[in-house]
Amino acid sequence: MLFEQMRQKPFFILGPCVMESQELLYTVAEKVAEAGQKYNVPVIFKSSFDKANRTSIHSYRGPGLEKGIEMMLKVKERFGLPLITDIHESYQAAIAGEVFDILQIPAFLCRQTDLLVAAAKTGKIVNIKKAQFLSGQDMFYPAQKVAEAGNTQVILTERGNTYGYNNLAVDFRNIYDMKKFGYPVCMDCTHSVQRPGGAGGKTGGDRTFVPMMALAAKAFGADGYFMEIHPDPDNALSDGPNMVKLQDLDKVMAPLVS
Repeated sequence: MLFEQMRQKPFFILGPCVMESQELLYTVAEKVAEAGQKYNVPVIFKSSFDKANRTSIHSYRGPGLEKGIEMMLKVKERFGLPLITDIHESYQAAIAGEVFDILQIPAFLCRQTDLLVAAAKTGKIVNIKKAQFLSGQDMFYPAQKVAEAGNTQVILTERGNTYGYNNLAVDFRNIYDMKKFGYPVCMDCTHSVQRPGGAGGKTGGDRTFVPMMALAAKAFGADGYFMEIHPDPDNALSDGPNMVKLQDLDKVMAPLVS
């Protein structure tokens, strides 16, 4: 049902980068639910229980799998939103699949066969982020791994490529190329403006470009938009420079659903 809705209308994956607190999740989820009702589009609430690839070992990673599931289940019960989170190890797939509607494969791990197959076998939608070192055409093979494991509910997400030190660039032709495979294609509008590791032991970036990334992706035929949002991104515990301010969500979304 959710996957078909995401095929029929522009969809939005929205939420804070990492699960900082239950209060934060409630605050953001309330606005996400309101946006879905206002624009009559599918919205999926996103947050990570573990940021396993932080730049520094001293960076906040999240509450962990067990506590994260508990926190997100409360969000689902209160707001009725479908949920997505990323998994990093194969054993996490079945556990997360009990609560989450979509399992996300991080870009760095999109070629990990065991992880893709484990996600596929849950029967949940699998969102595969395109690696920073792959082209859109290369994403046929990660999608094929999920499909041949018996699950054709696949989303492919563009999030930029590494072309130089501490920077990403987006080749929007990747969206067009990935759409040829027949799966919905999503644009990660916030991670694509990152400057990985470029802020002294953490990732920098510039949220100014997020609305432009989204509009360019729309022009290339994107089916959905991934945006991390936060009420106070400058003081967020992860990826703050790239997250959209919660108060700006409406004006960023509006042009994408018109």
